[in-house]
Amino acid sequence: MVLTGPLLLLACIAVRVRLGAPVMFRQVRPGLRGSPFTLFKLRTMRSGDQKDEARLTLLGRILRAASIDELPSLWNVLRGDMSLVGPRPLLMSYLQRYTPEQARRHEVKPGITGLAQIKGRNALTWEAKFTLDVWYVDHQSLLLDLKILIATVWKVVRCSGISHGKAATMPEFTGGKPGGGQEGK
Repeated sequence: MVLTGPLLLLACIAVRVRLGAPVMFRQVRPGLRGSPFTLFKLRTMRSGDQKDEARLTLLGRILRAASIDELPSLWNVLRGDMSLVGPRPLLMSYLQRYTPEQARRHEVKPGITGLAQIKGRNALTWEAKFTLDVWYVDHQSLLLDLKILIATVWKVVRCSGISHGKAATMPEFTGGKPGGGQEGK
């Protein structure tokens, strides 16, 4: 947090100037064993009822491309809610939609980065993400975490896999068995 502090401060000022208050986005997400915690990120969208693509600002796109919007999640790591590496914490509403195999992603703490982030990020399907998450659960090790952290730096520098097709965010996960119905609306 000390190393990223100046960058985070500049990003907070930019968000405050361009989007106003609040600067932080807070949302309850499932952690280890599905236990809820409050996730912190920088705000990248305007308020409103429009689709994400319409609410996402230019500043937000830049912050997301460089993963700067994720820096406040380091606070979640310090609090013990998250790890640096693990499956990304998704929405609480998704808990009821997972197959038993997909739900295994909650056998470890969620991470700021993970195997799915370095293998394609939002360019992956939900099924592919969950397969990678469960593979990580089964093969978790310090060496794997180090490889993922190094690969994350490379992915951030290249700004790859940020968007899902032309959409600003992933489509909603609607649940279902692998191979059917889980790709969103």
